[in-house]
Amino acid sequence: MTNIRRQSIISSLVIYLGFAIGLLNTYFFTKQGLFTETEYGLTTIFMAIATMMMALATLAMPSFIFKFHPYYQDNLEPEKNDMITWALIVSTIGFLFVTIAGVVLKFLVIRKFGANAPQLVQYYYWVFPMGFGLTIYSVLEAYAWSKHASVFSTFLKEVQWRLFTTVIILLLAVGIIKDFNLFIKLYVFGYPCIAITLFIWLIVNKKIHFTFKVSKVSRRYFKHIVTLCTFFYGGTFIFTLSQVFDTFVIASVLEKGIDLAGVFGFATVITSIIQAPQRGIVAASLPHLSKAWKDKNLPLIQRIYQRSSINQLIFACGIFLLIWMNFTDAIKTFGIKTTYLEGAWVFFLLGLTKIIDMGTGVNAQIIATSTKWRFELISGIILLIIMLPLTYIFTKRLGVTGPAIATLISITIYNAIRIIFLWKKFRLFPFTLQTLTTIILAVVCYAICYFAFNKMQGFSGMFIRSLTFIVLYAAGTILLKLTPDIKPVINTVLERLGKKKS
Repeated sequence: MTNIRRQSIISSLVIYLGFAIGLLNTYFFTKQGLFTETEYGLTTIFMAIATMMMALATLAMPSFIFKFHPYYQDNLEPEKNDMITWALIVSTIGFLFVTIAGVVLKFLVIRKFGANAPQLVQYYYWVFPMGFGLTIYSVLEAYAWSKHASVFSTFLKEVQWRLFTTVIILLLAVGIIKDFNLFIKLYVFGYPCIAITLFIWLIVNKKIHFTFKVSKVSRRYFKHIVTLCTFFYGGTFIFTLSQVFDTFVIASVLEKGIDLAGVFGFATVITSIIQAPQRGIVAASLPHLSKAWKDKNLPLIQRIYQRSSINQLIFACGIFLLIWMNFTDAIKTFGIKTTYLEGAWVFFLLGLTKIIDMGTGVNAQIIATSTKWRFELISGIILLIIMLPLTYIFTKRLGVTGPAIATLISITIYNAIRIIFLWKKFRLFPFTLQTLTTIILAVVCYAICYFAFNKMQGFSGMFIRSLTFIVLYAAGTILLKLTPDIKPVINTVLERLGKKKS
């Protein structure tokens, strides 16, 4: 657990640095005078399309890497390991087919988005470099995670990509980039840049080798690999579609859809801060889960399950309430366009969704690395069946908050199904008494801060509310011993501080 804890903490710190830069970028995108709501909305839609392209093009290669990497590593010399070679080739071929489909089906894009999001039609082909970069990066990232090199890959995606965006925003602000037309054409090359960087880093550090000779592992497990990828491809596609479908629906069915996509995107970006630790925990846990299943070590899997659940829940509840108590005040204080106040309840609903998703631990990763990995596809289909019609209906009737309500309902049911499945099949369960205690503690701390400082506004109000909440919540977490990881973390910090002082 020590290695998981260490990598999770480091990755989380890197992610939070990335989010800090991302928040700065979001501020530039949404403040008065630099970008219009339409322009920010276009970047949001581009991100959604690129993500969808990646899900289609990778052909489940990241899942293949996560599942079979222990078999390749344990049975092959590094020079004979052909896993990454075929993963990259398959993904490149996959993206070629996605590109062809995108060109052929452009008429559908014009039909669906031409009225409410004409800028998407105008810049449509510029999304393809972004999609290709994200595709290649996703494959390389999965390989890096399996090599226990998650920190650097996390740095690239969370920090370098956002710094690239910051640079071109500043170049636009000072007039070196003359207009948004050039900005968006540079913006799409952010992901290709980090993909190239990760590729070079893996080669330099000798963590990656290429061979076009089919290995004995590939031959032996070929049928299993094809079967797994077929199932996971469907599951990945379904899950990704569930994540980006709301943006597509908003942009296509609502008047000024591209502007409202920007409002929804703003709330989503703020919500993603809640999810920051999840990425680090998942990255650190995956190789250990894969090996634990290989070794049939269910007690270790149960410990990872419960610890990931409580650790993520503590973070999620704390960060969500910290942001929520300052949401409206922050928009007004920092000069963000009041248009984005429409995203307040979107953030609230999506924030609750993140709490539920993170509080249920790494259930998706446990299923994906188990012998019952086919259930990921089944649960994904259930998610899609619930989410797609709800999103469309609620968006048409309730506007920009509709997709958030649909997401909350769908993800709650989705995680409930996976919890029940893991309990019935393996007697694995994420919750403990500390789960309920954490929720009660978070609500009590929020109530104290709300009633005590609700009338205070501006920087002083946000500072006092935030500081009081952090102190109360942190103290409660420590005193109530909500997680077994809190003491080792504190001891490590104290030891490091002691060394620095000496």
